[in-house]
Amino acid sequence: MNLKELKKLIKLKSSKKRAEGSSRFFKTKKGEYGHGDFFLGITVPESRKLAALAENLELSNIKILLNSKWHEERFMGIIILVNRYSKNEHLQKSIFEFYLKNLKCINNWDLVDSSADKIIGHYFYNNLNKSDARTKIISFAESSDLWERRVAILSCFYYIKMQDYSFILLLSKKLIKDEHDLIHKALGWMLREVGKRDLDILMQFINKYKYEMPRTMLRYAIEKINENERKEILRSSNRR
Repeated sequence: MNLKELKKLIKLKSSKKRAEGSSRFFKTKKGEYGHGDFFLGITVPESRKLAALAENLELSNIKILLNSKWHEERFMGIIILVNRYSKNEHLQKSIFEFYLKNLKCINNWDLVDSSADKIIGHYFYNNLNKSDARTKIISFAESSDLWERRVAILSCFYYIKMQDYSFILLLSKKLIKDEHDLIHKALGWMLREVGKRDLDILMQFINKYKYEMPRTMLRYAIEKINENERKEILRSSNRR
């Protein structure tokens, strides 16, 4: 399927009613994190199906999707990249570099969350020594751009899956004072993933930093542990 054919299908799948709901969900009002984003009203499953149909698009056309004002078109471009990256080892370097060059287009939490670990995290883990990967992930974490900081956090998900928790523990300390709720949520989520694999490591971090952690970060991190223990952590850290 070429880009023109994809655009026709996108138009057919669009829904004004769903678009209005998506605009509210992704906080697009002035002053909110998604301000300036526009929606066509296409569901995530439908977007993934369309991306699969257009999996052979040239990078030049994927770049057009990534630069679209429409959120779903950017999402489809990202999913095409993720799918292609996972299927062809020989293309991974070029896709990784293309992703980085177009990082400014990865500008909402779902776009980051569906791709950062699968492309950046995977590439760093498999192609860089740990010191170089650490330097690059920290550079993202120190960015003034919200989405680049979230990219840093979600990139660590691949390391977590490989039972390497050092990067997310480092970022959890580094970004513990971050002002944005979406960073608190991402950190808490990743710590929760650590806890699924090694509860002792999670609890060591919680016990040391529970008084400093933003409420959202702490609640997300302990969401899956024993209810009585969770309540005690919240009580002892004055979180209600």
